Amino acid sequence: MTDVPVDNASTAAGAASPKPPSYNGLTEAEEEELKAELTKVEEEIVTLRQVLAAKERHCGELKRKLGLTPFDGLKQNLSKSWHDVQVSNAYKKTQETLSQAGQKTSAALSNVGSVISRKLGDMRNSATFKSFEDRVGTIKSKVVGSRENSADELHSPSASGDNPPQDNAPF
Repeated sequence: MTDVPVDNASTAAGAASPKPPSYNGLTEAEEEELKAELTKVEEEIVTLRQVLAAKERHCGELKRKLGLTPFDGLKQNLSKSWHDVQVSNAYKKTQETLSQAGQKTSAALSNVGSVISRKLGDMRNSATFKSFEDRVGTIKSKVVGSRENSADELHSPSASGDNPPQDNAPF
């Protein structure tokens, strides 16, 4: 609340007092001037909106006559945006970081593959594996040998000849 001097003697006598300043500290003349300016600016805004709408319609007509569709505009905007992203520092740094990570991952996987290959070679050359391999070979020769004998019996004239021989070999 502001202190405004009050002259009780003049108001009591019925003399006309000037209008006190408005609550924001403006005089009546300043307030009227600002209101007039506000009205003028609002009218200019309306006019500019109308001009902008007319320009947008004209732009649309020109694009239509040139055969440019909204989809073409969208493609152009996306292309420009993608280009802007690609030249940005953040994109370049991210691309560089991912490239380095890919190289390191590739090197690590290559090392893992080499280690596994070497370990499998060492295992294959071990005495235990050779013993296992010999046993599997022996079992295989017995199984294949017995199949050949039974296949010979199936193909022999003395076997029941009504049914043709069937090859049930899994390989």
